[in-house]
Amino acid sequence: MRAPDGKITRWFGTATEITDLVEARDTLRRSNDELERLVGERTREREIVLKQLHESQKMESIGQLTGGVAHDFNNLLAVILGSLSLLKKSLPDDPRISRLLEGAIQGAERGATLTKRLLAFARRQELQLEAVEMQKLIPDLLDFLRQSVGPNISIEVDISPEVHPVKIDANQFELALMNLAVNARDAMPKGGVLTISCRDETAAGQNDVPKELPRGDYVRISVADTGVGMNESTLAKALEPFFTTKGIGKGTGLGLSMVHGLTVQSGGAMHITSKPGKGTAVHLWLPRARREDVRPVSEQPIIVAQDGSRGLRILLVDDDPLVSMNTAYILMDLGHSVLEAPSGAHALRVLETDSQFDVVITDYAMPGMTGLDLATQISQIRPLMPIIIATGYAELPLNATFGFPRLSKPYTQHQLAEALENAARPRAAAK
Repeated sequence: MRAPDGKITRWFGTATEITDLVEARDTLRRSNDELERLVGERTREREIVLKQLHESQKMESIGQLTGGVAHDFNNLLAVILGSLSLLKKSLPDDPRISRLLEGAIQGAERGATLTKRLLAFARRQELQLEAVEMQKLIPDLLDFLRQSVGPNISIEVDISPEVHPVKIDANQFELALMNLAVNARDAMPKGGVLTISCRDETAAGQNDVPKELPRGDYVRISVADTGVGMNESTLAKALEPFFTTKGIGKGTGLGLSMVHGLTVQSGGAMHITSKPGKGTAVHLWLPRARREDVRPVSEQPIIVAQDGSRGLRILLVDDDPLVSMNTAYILMDLGHSVLEAPSGAHALRVLETDSQFDVVITDYAMPGMTGLDLATQISQIRPLMPIIIATGYAELPLNATFGFPRLSKPYTQHQLAEALENAARPRAAAK
């Protein structure tokens, strides 16, 4: 039996009210779905940010540890290389002894190269940034690169004739280019093509520009191979320190990390593209330099003092007795006289009573008073005194040199002689 219409209305409401209720329920469900979607997106974004933060903190910690270890190794290698070079000059000409010494020197130099890669990864290496023309630097390296990659790999160079100079450390860039060429060689065991190209580029938020690269004008240097390529998981780990796909003993896993560290420390960015079977391309975005800032290459030979009459009187400041002793021996072998001081305070006391020094060479990282602090105080009391600051890595800020030349550890006798020649020349001109 059918109920009266009035009772139905009282039980369920009017048709309009029922429709409103259904629409409200659907709206609430859609709102809940949207809220769940937004919460899910925010959660995933938060997880990504936390992961990036964790990776950044991990890399920073590794970089700090690496920089400190590399600094100590540079001091040790300076002593080893210096002592070996002096022994080589003083020992009799015996083929067996010469081979042993050469082997020891080459081993120490390999250690110095590894240390440079560690410092490059940690972005604490000593850089001498200057305007460098790729049109000259890369062609000059081609013979060396061809010897490194072997006859099965052809090298093609595509450099725009109008490309601007690059602001980079030329020596470190050459090492970086060598690392990329060797990586490409290992990715092409059956041979292939290695292409090096250079183009002017402007970073303005394009999709193919590294996100971390500030807007501006750059030179993009690309090194591409036709090798085996990398899958996504391998590519994601490519810049991690000590990660390598090569066999045991065939790679340190620092090559790409070194290149990346050099690029970032120079004010640029690095981007890698790769696909399995399609090869790999490494793109380096480096700051442009002005054409007028390119300096001509000097071919003037380094004058090395070989007798006491032409030698300098040098105040040597270093808190590490082994480094100080070794450097003193190298300087004396060059014909200079040396007085050693174990600290900045001791050096200042010496200068208070003895003004007959031609040059001061000081380590930077010393307890109590850094080499920069010492150099600043010496300049106040002896404005014309040439001062050289020796450093194991880029602990000395680039904007805080105040004109003091730097000497990177480990240094050779020739490099030390060159630093002295450059430091003493302005003093001689002033006299």
